[in-house]
Amino acid sequence: MGYAEKRGGYWRARYKIEPGKYGTVQDSIGAKVEFRTKREAKKAADEAEATGRRPVVAQGRMRFGNWANAWYERQDLAASTMQNYRRHIEEHLLLTFEDRELGSISSADVDAWAKSERAAGYAEASVKTWRGTLHLILADAVDEGLIPSNPATKRRGRGKRAGRSRSRGPEKAITTALGVLLIAERAALLSGRDDEFTALVTLGFTGVRWGELVGLEAEYVRPAEVRIEWQLYELDSGEMHRCPPKDDSRRTVVVPTWLTGLLRAQSAGSCTCHGRTYVFSGHRAANGAARQPGPKLVDVARRAGVSTGTVSAVLNERDSVAAATREKVVEAIADLGYVRGATTTTLAAHWRRTGFATWLFQPAATGRYPGKALRPVPILGEPWPGVPVRGRNAAGRSDTCWVPIAPGLTPHGLRHTYKTLMIELATPPVLMDEQLGHLDGSVQARYSHTTPEMRKRLRDGLTDLWTAALDARREIRPSSPVRVLDDLLSEGARSSPKFLPNGPGRRLGAGSSR
Repeated sequence: MGYAEKRGGYWRARYKIEPGKYGTVQDSIGAKVEFRTKREAKKAADEAEATGRRPVVAQGRMRFGNWANAWYERQDLAASTMQNYRRHIEEHLLLTFEDRELGSISSADVDAWAKSERAAGYAEASVKTWRGTLHLILADAVDEGLIPSNPATKRRGRGKRAGRSRSRGPEKAITTALGVLLIAERAALLSGRDDEFTALVTLGFTGVRWGELVGLEAEYVRPAEVRIEWQLYELDSGEMHRCPPKDDSRRTVVVPTWLTGLLRAQSAGSCTCHGRTYVFSGHRAANGAARQPGPKLVDVARRAGVSTGTVSAVLNERDSVAAATREKVVEAIADLGYVRGATTTTLAAHWRRTGFATWLFQPAATGRYPGKALRPVPILGEPWPGVPVRGRNAAGRSDTCWVPIAPGLTPHGLRHTYKTLMIELATPPVLMDEQLGHLDGSVQARYSHTTPEMRKRLRDGLTDLWTAALDARREIRPSSPVRVLDDLLSEGARSSPKFLPNGPGRRLGAGSSR
């Protein structure tokens, strides 16, 4: 006969396999089942012994944390997807459901969890994504027979009748061709190089995704076009993972001749991480942890069995990490003697998405540095549009600050901007989808095709927009502290007899605005 054995806060079911040898009732993946009462454990043990001494599955008794870990290990997906799933589980799902039995999780519990995430200030789109991950995990639990139904399934027709407005996000900010040029100029002044000017102009006039821009290899810059074959995806470990573009959207993007010239003059050289020649390189100091002795952030994550994002959340004292996970991370830090290291003066091989958006794009677009105070960017007003002042008492040494160009705009907003520009140019929908890497599965799209004439009209239209933007910028001031833009303005002035310069502006070198 089987028997129940008390183990701390639960009971386990033990059954006889052979004389002197006993087994423990396990679930479908080999983890021991923890019973709440002695009676349940005894019944399961008797059933295991009566059914040929085989382990049995106690439906719904497995804890969510055990199942989520086993579920994650079974996945074989792209590195970026695996990273996102791990972050969703560790930072948002385990905090609430880790010690809950699968069978005890109800739809009301899932709805209450989602409501608490919104109350914590997370965006509706983020909560929807995390709920989708929870739904996947529990759907596989249903397939394994661990629970009868999926409590994360969202029921239709319940709750407030407010339509889509309940989960509506803020309106997506876009800008104009001139706005792209002005923001790119400011970003180059903030970085002290021409690279950021060319990069933002490329985003605004091609609509490529961020990872596709960072991963653009020199060999794919061709006359009047750019071939998108790869992207670089930044993992939590800091590794730039080379992988196909989103949804495998390999494509050829129309590029005006003037932009091809900027890109070809921009090649940054080979990077040591991939051994390939990329068009762009990073603008900030590289993290020197890989070249310094001692434990690294990734070592702490590996020892604690969590992602590097979770380790960072613990170090930054965020409340989004479960207590048990936090204890593992703190213990790993103590065991390894990890100390946050400093950076070196070597430039990173590639841009970091957050660093670029935070310290270059946002100040350029809004005229303010990030943070709760949203400090204006202090500048010396001459030469226009102003050179950023840095260091001690920067505000006191400046004489003015930048005004906003496009509040709320993000790097991804330039992709929306490009789509809007194509609409203004009456670009056929089939060509717009091709440019952006979108797939239209309708019957109408199946019988639509792009032609060289369509691409030529788009190329000419983008050139007209760029020329008009340059002319408008030249009317403001015929020169620029950014070398590449100054050359473009000068070339336009020489080719236009109607242009009368207002006087020379002081010209800075590519790195002199630091």
